[in-house]
Amino acid sequence: MTSETRRAPVRGSAWEVFRVFLRLGVTSFGGPIAHLGYFRTEIVERRRWMDDRAYADLVALCQFLPGPASSQVGFGIGLHRAGYRGALAAFIAFTLPSAALMLAFASGAALFTGTIGEGILAGLKIVAVAIVAQAVLGMAKTLTPDRQRAAIAAVAALAALLLAGSLGQIMAIVLGGIAGYFVCRAPAANTATAVRFPVTRAAGIAALTLFVAILAGMPILAAVTGNDSVALFDAFARAGALVFGGGHVVLPLLQSGVVDPGWVTNADFLAGYGAAQAVPGPLFTLAAFLGGAADVGPGGAAGAGIALAGIFLPGFLLLIGVLPFWNRLQHHERVQAIMRGANAAVVGILAAALYTPVLTTAILTPPAFALALVCFVLLVAWKLPPWIVVIIGAAGGILATTLT
Repeated sequence: MTSETRRAPVRGSAWEVFRVFLRLGVTSFGGPIAHLGYFRTEIVERRRWMDDRAYADLVALCQFLPGPASSQVGFGIGLHRAGYRGALAAFIAFTLPSAALMLAFASGAALFTGTIGEGILAGLKIVAVAIVAQAVLGMAKTLTPDRQRAAIAAVAALAALLLAGSLGQIMAIVLGGIAGYFVCRAPAANTATAVRFPVTRAAGIAALTLFVAILAGMPILAAVTGNDSVALFDAFARAGALVFGGGHVVLPLLQSGVVDPGWVTNADFLAGYGAAQAVPGPLFTLAAFLGGAADVGPGGAAGAGIALAGIFLPGFLLLIGVLPFWNRLQHHERVQAIMRGANAAVVGILAAALYTPVLTTAILTPPAFALALVCFVLLVAWKLPPWIVVIIGAAGGILATTLT
């Protein structure tokens, strides 16, 4: 049977995907780990577009690949649900709100200043604690149902804590997969069918070819043409293609790409980074601020668009390129054993991230802990939608900051 006939059917519409991810784009605060919690609540629990095992498989794969991990997961969900249009809809909807805010900040708008602004930011960090805690609890029930996988999760959490950054996460998943190969060979209790994606092998090879062409050819093209816009795209494409784990890990690459050549001052870079903490959606939309404020390229909205295309495109091309082969490999029993171990490691990584940086940067006072506990109960026991809990958390943050 050819890859063309083995493609997964499209299950929904791009407009449906756009609506769901637009709501996620305006409510998903707290960074990439928190985003995975928001995604799981909306996609796995509420809408059941995929099950926990399939979701964890996609998360583990995106953690292996360079690029914006949470955005790649969202792109993959849209691709699974509604094909390439769904993938594009998920990306645009999830990215647009924060990109627009960052572009506005680059144009001189002051965001999150004063007591109220600081209170909102504090409250949103506390909501992220509850979101990640809910994700850890829910995924642990499904993905670590026995002693072997619980042990893998614990060791993965330890590895992620001891080896900070993306290196610890990648090592944890690798070690989890190796352990799973040896101790998770028995059939899993979860018998759900592995998720498939509507990507042919030809499309995958074309995407990988374009990925290599961008990574190798753009520096040459920028040098030959001397075009500022090409140079701007190249700087952000290299950052997006070479970073593992996404999130804060991309900052050193972005700083060397735009501050070192003098396109953006270090003070402006740090101001943009601070604003990125206060907006929902992916941290990679810092590129919109930098592209809009850069002294090279067209600047403004056009510069922001070039920077955003550069930083996101390589990771999406790499994901499309790998998926056709992933579709076939994930059905082998040995590969499934490896993925059981890797999925358990994902739970451990989330647990480590719940401690640091999520909890350690958000829970600094007893009122903050109380607010986090309230948000957690509202999510888990009361089953309130995350966007409502975000509003409650922001209001609680303003109140706590005002009182102190």
